[in-house]
Amino acid sequence: MNTAIGVLALQGAFASHLKCLHDIGCEAREVRTVHDLAGVHALIMPGGESSTMSQLLESSGLFEEISLRLSEGFPVFGTCAGMILLADQVIDGRDDQHCFRAIDIAVRRNAFGRQVDSFEAEIDTTVGSFHGVFIRAPRIESVGDSVEVLGTLNNEPVLVRNSNVLAASFHPEISGDIRLHEYFVSSLVQTA
Repeated sequence: MNTAIGVLALQGAFASHLKCLHDIGCEAREVRTVHDLAGVHALIMPGGESSTMSQLLESSGLFEEISLRLSEGFPVFGTCAGMILLADQVIDGRDDQHCFRAIDIAVRRNAFGRQVDSFEAEIDTTVGSFHGVFIRAPRIESVGDSVEVLGTLNNEPVLVRNSNVLAASFHPEISGDIRLHEYFVSSLVQTA
């Protein structure tokens, strides 16, 4: 595949996403600047601390450029904090926290519990069963009509998609299961 996939590398668990992309044969690049973003055809936004990532996106100039690309159909996969950044609404976000409003979901930060409440669970998805790792994970409080629920945990959505955005409450990159990265590339990137 000649398509380069970027992984937002401002803060958070970006190295594991890079490894997953390399494992499926993709060219993967760290994205820290607008210049880095120019050479990629899709982006993964990793977990981390969403308010810190929001501030770093603003100070680096990436927020505006990613917003523009998202409006043009740029494929993005957000996990945990990445999902918070992509959400239409962050219910308990900080006043200075920005989100892209790229997928019609409302999320609550850390709603599955604090760091000590982290857990692992099997998730039923349309792509198969996944071992999900939930670390200070956000909860999807509501889903708009344009959003497809691809995976649930205890009947709650934890994996969602619209036309160009895939978002997960959990960390698929930590479990070493590359199928969601494969799904992102085959279903959202190669069709864009």
